[in-house]
Amino acid sequence: MNTADTWPAPAKLNLFLHITGRRDDGYHNLQTLFQFLEFGDYLQLQVRQDGEIHRQTTIAGVDPQQDLTVRAARLLQQHTGCTQGVDIRIEKNLPMGGGLGGGSSDAATTLVALNELWDLGLAQAELIDLGRSLGADVPIFIFGQSAWAEGIGDKLQAVELPESWYVVLFPGVAVSTAELFADPELTRDARPIRIRDYFEGGTVNVFEPIVRRRHSAVNFALKWLSEQEIKSTHSPMMTGTGSCVFAAYGDEASATSVAQLAEQQPAGDWQVIVTRACKISPLLQKLKSGTGQR
Repeated sequence: MNTADTWPAPAKLNLFLHITGRRDDGYHNLQTLFQFLEFGDYLQLQVRQDGEIHRQTTIAGVDPQQDLTVRAARLLQQHTGCTQGVDIRIEKNLPMGGGLGGGSSDAATTLVALNELWDLGLAQAELIDLGRSLGADVPIFIFGQSAWAEGIGDKLQAVELPESWYVVLFPGVAVSTAELFADPELTRDARPIRIRDYFEGGTVNVFEPIVRRRHSAVNFALKWLSEQEIKSTHSPMMTGTGSCVFAAYGDEASATSVAQLAEQQPAGDWQVIVTRACKISPLLQKLKSGTGQR
């Protein structure tokens, strides 16, 4: 009998997010900087020999057949002709709709892990091409390194970033990405910048002012982070299209102190996460080490 293998599906942050134009295919061109975090979901995968694919974990509001992990496994089967299957169990730590990439990360981990467990031998570039059909954020999780991204977020260049400590707050609200893209006040023509411009300052998340206007809980969380005596190394920001917000700190003690205050904040019903950034994602670390238990 096959034993189950545990694989990490880490969170990501967008350290900034600009839209530089609309594409002919209806998507938008963007520029962003992806930072991986040690915190994330975990997938437990047990290979089956009958070709069946089953998600064994109940996730509220997500039909098993539409789950990105199931869709990723089926896509890999169809692409390779593999006759093996898998049972999928998910330890869901990342908030859904928070902008941390949970669903995309789970899908990427499924592709990367099953490529190993099914002994398929696909190259990373081929897995990235498959992942792109599942969602625009899936390629970065397969790429597995902090990266500068352009296009729809799938043209990736590895970047060295400091391994800061982060406090991430989930304000408990769901944000509709489709509604944000439809908002007439969304800035869609930001001037393209270079990597060095980010380090010189002045970058923003173009979705943040819209989400702050629409969702008072997000606005309050960002204001609260900005007002703390322990100051972050960069201005607090929202990640992706929200609703999670984050602040970076130079050491674990500072981040932990702010997180403890956040947990005591009576006006905010927050999920509070303290975690460290990593240059190489936990998924890629597992792949390289060949072990990958926590």
